[in-house]
Amino acid sequence: MTRLLPHPLLTPALAVIWLLLNNSVEPGQILLGLILGWAIPVLTIRFWPETVSIRKPFALLRYIIILFYDIIMANFTVARLILGNPDKLKPIFVRLPLDLTSDLAISLLANSITLTPGTLSAQLSDDHCYLLVHALNETDPDTLVATIKQRYENPLKEIFESC
Repeated sequence: MTRLLPHPLLTPALAVIWLLLNNSVEPGQILLGLILGWAIPVLTIRFWPETVSIRKPFALLRYIIILFYDIIMANFTVARLILGNPDKLKPIFVRLPLDLTSDLAISLLANSITLTPGTLSAQLSDDHCYLLVHALNETDPDTLVATIKQRYENPLKEIFESC
């Protein structure tokens, strides 16, 4: 069963993305989306370094909702900062110590940080112990680290890694 449907959550996600990109729910587009959603994971399975195991699916849903909320709110914040007085911005780089060990979880954390306007994951250390994060406007690096750990890293650890 794993060979026929290697990533059961990715298949419908890819099908939905296909429908959104085509802005259509015609039967032909739905069928093509499902075929692509099935074929892409099957054809790329040998490139996946580890099997994806979601330990808590409802925690993943909560994480996605929090991430979308943060992205929307950060857009307003960055727009206000840029349209206001950009000379008063206080950009910084912060080292974020990582508790995550899974490459997938680290990648999702780095992408979540980058997707949220105003922050950017700049570099992962060679030993995967910390992530260098750039913030557009931050006065307290410790608060930034605590926020990222609490809102993103801890849920990802709960979702993808065993205790």
